Amino acid sequence: MRNITFSLLLVGATLTSCAQMKEVKEFNEQEKQELSQRPANIVETAVGKLEIPAPFHSKSIQKVSKVVGWKEGEMPIAPEGFKVEIFADGFEHPRWTYVAPNKDVFVVEANTRNSANRVTILRDQDGDGIFEHRGAFKEGLNQPFGMLILGDYFYIANTDGLYRYNYKEGDLNLKSEGEKIVELPAGGYNNHWTRNLIANADGSKIYISVGSASNVGEYGMDKEVRRAGILEINPDGSGEQVYASGIRNPVGMDWNPVTGELWTAVNERDKLGNNLVPDYITSVKQGGWYGWPYSYYGQIKDPRWEDNPHNELVEKAIMPDVPVGPHTASLGFTFYNHDSFPVKYKNGAFVGQHGSWNRDPLSGYKVVFVPFVNGQPQPPEDFLTGFIANEETGEVHGRPVGITTLPDGSLLVNDDDSNVIWKISAE
Repeated sequence: MRNITFSLLLVGATLTSCAQMKEVKEFNEQEKQELSQRPANIVETAVGKLEIPAPFHSKSIQKVSKVVGWKEGEMPIAPEGFKVEIFADGFEHPRWTYVAPNKDVFVVEANTRNSANRVTILRDQDGDGIFEHRGAFKEGLNQPFGMLILGDYFYIANTDGLYRYNYKEGDLNLKSEGEKIVELPAGGYNNHWTRNLIANADGSKIYISVGSASNVGEYGMDKEVRRAGILEINPDGSGEQVYASGIRNPVGMDWNPVTGELWTAVNERDKLGNNLVPDYITSVKQGGWYGWPYSYYGQIKDPRWEDNPHNELVEKAIMPDVPVGPHTASLGFTFYNHDSFPVKYKNGAFVGQHGSWNRDPLSGYKVVFVPFVNGQPQPPEDFLTGFIANEETGEVHGRPVGITTLPDGSLLVNDDDSNVIWKISAE
């Protein structure tokens, strides 16, 4: 029954409202002003108290950054004791990176528009920083994102489906057309086209993150079936379950190395104000409901659904663990379980914040580190900065997104809009 619990609850609870309402509620300026006078909410997260301002406490704005790239000698800034260097460049939007057990590095080149639709393989067998091979591993894809090697298969999550290809370790390309084992709802609001992948420890299950089709359900909740959540499947694509739902746009996923919990980085909703709603990273409970689109941060109701508030779902909403700032586009996520960084980083999490398009001042455009102590999160801190070139003009050098680690313990950061992957290592 778990496969229908929240998926059908989400849809079934909204069929009546969809018949009666084509859109969520919109407010005029006077109504927004009245809502803005409501008191702030104070919520208790896993890292302490958080003040959530009233809806429309400030105007929602648009401030789209302009990527100017990195001049010779320019690079992001890491804490003292770390070295930043170019791992590889010359890509077309290197959005995500996956490292195979044999140390081959696979880079997805994909974008919202003018997508290269390619996976590139990088091979450095002797670890000297020079690739003995660099080439197209698979082309002709459809906005690919998540990758996974499991058994004798290489999995690629396109925006519209999960494909698996026959694969043996050391292959330099995928020759077959592959098999589409799961149909997925394509596209999505803004950049919600990404479909990430992760397997559990014994390889018996695969998890697929699927973002919402809308900002807050404005196209009708019938368009959100199997979206805004994480799906669980068997490796052959059978046995689909809704693992967790009410998660607006989950992207990066990883397993907490101490507790074994699945964690994800989530983009929250827009158009409630300059500082609403904070993005977050959180543990993901099986069968859990996280509120979208009816509430946020537990039981804070989204006023756009006040005519049909879905109180029964709001009451079930789980508080996310760690807020990481509003409109940061926190996408990349990985736990650090190596030993080459200082001990404080062991079992902590890195978050790649792609950066805002609707906040002034800009938010995100950095890599954040969240320390974990005995498997429990602590307040976030900046790790890799320097991506904003000029706050006033909105110019940025690049936009960090995918985060992964190499077998030697160094960190890779995909800077997709500047077509470079940065390597951060301890000196």
